[in-house]
Amino acid sequence: MREASVGFQCPSCIAEGAKTVRQPKNLAGGAITRTAGVASLAIIVLNVLAYLVTAATDGQRGSFFGDGAMVGYYVADGEIYRLLTSTFLHAGILHLLFNMYALYLFGPFVERAIGTVRFVVAYLTMAIVGSVFVYLLAAPGTVTIGASGAVFGLFGMAMMLLLKAKQDITTLLVLLAINAFISVAGSNISWQGHLGGFVAGVVLGAVVAYGPRERKQLLQAAVLAVIWAGVIAAVVLRTASLTS
Repeated sequence: MREASVGFQCPSCIAEGAKTVRQPKNLAGGAITRTAGVASLAIIVLNVLAYLVTAATDGQRGSFFGDGAMVGYYVADGEIYRLLTSTFLHAGILHLLFNMYALYLFGPFVERAIGTVRFVVAYLTMAIVGSVFVYLLAAPGTVTIGASGAVFGLFGMAMMLLLKAKQDITTLLVLLAINAFISVAGSNISWQGHLGGFVAGVVLGAVVAYGPRERKQLLQAAVLAVIWAGVIAAVVLRTASLTS
């Protein structure tokens, strides 16, 4: 028996009572963990390491950069991995710092809201959707690199989560407007990747924020499956058009 404020309780009674206590859930319907922010930090570290390796291997003229960058013709030739590897490469220190600062600001917020595992899945999905938009809409010889597609995806997810929480999104909208202008008006900037990542982020964020509570996890899995089916179909069709 264990002493309690109301007398004594047996250990087995305490254990049975603990089973009936509802555990707190995050917005995605998963259990809240203490690891929120770990994945965001890990992704930042991977991007920094990739930049250091690039710098140590002759920069943009080196094989590490050349073998990982997104180039439509190479993807059509079977190098599908470039859809992902290109999102961890950056053209310069300012390019890297901007994307990593945005990831530092928005990554942990989204990760806390949906959980670490879902965050990793969402981040990779948004990154690849951004690359697929580039594959579909950009000239096949265009060289594209950077985490911007995934970062714009985080903007989209954060916007939907903030709207659900009835928070002011003015600052985020201003940031989006500035980046949208730069994407369209600037040279050597992949607006296609930004658009693809943002669209994927809005869709995933909307499912998390507004999906019915009792079927939220099932709906998330279904939407994710549809997105990936679309990714596969788009890659197959674009590849066929470039190789025919």
